[in-house]
Amino acid sequence: MEAIIKNIKLAEIEVSYTTPLQKFKVDSSVSVFEICKKIWKYPLDHRESFYAIYLDRANNFLGYYLVSVGGVSGTVVDIKLIIQTALKVNATSVILAHNHPSGNKTPSQTDIDITRKVKEGCVLLDIQLLDHLIVYTGGYVSLADEGLF
Repeated sequence: MEAIIKNIKLAEIEVSYTTPLQKFKVDSSVSVFEICKKIWKYPLDHRESFYAIYLDRANNFLGYYLVSVGGVSGTVVDIKLIIQTALKVNATSVILAHNHPSGNKTPSQTDIDITRKVKEGCVLLDIQLLDHLIVYTGGYVSLADEGLF
């Protein structure tokens, strides 16, 4: 067994993260929507995309991560990627955001289910899920503001 290991090159795992150039506090769904407008660079794409936004303990913005890009009516969300990235950047809070290219501002049952699953996963690691925004041309809906958490 030892001879086999001697001839194998081991893979080193690297984790990288660049700190934001300026710190700013995220204190409402309005401030999250301002971040979303920069992420999506209005007007919205014709495909649905899903992002996670990460904050530190003081709710300062750490960065965002593109979780997935799908088609015109949906995208696949891997919850492990959201939590994995939160751990990489040492985030204490997460905000989810995705767009509805159709302009429909009503959260689907799938949107609510994903929110619940991410929240359950975060609880185990003492990470707070603060909100989930649905962005559409002309505005947004905050699941937290709507009491859908």
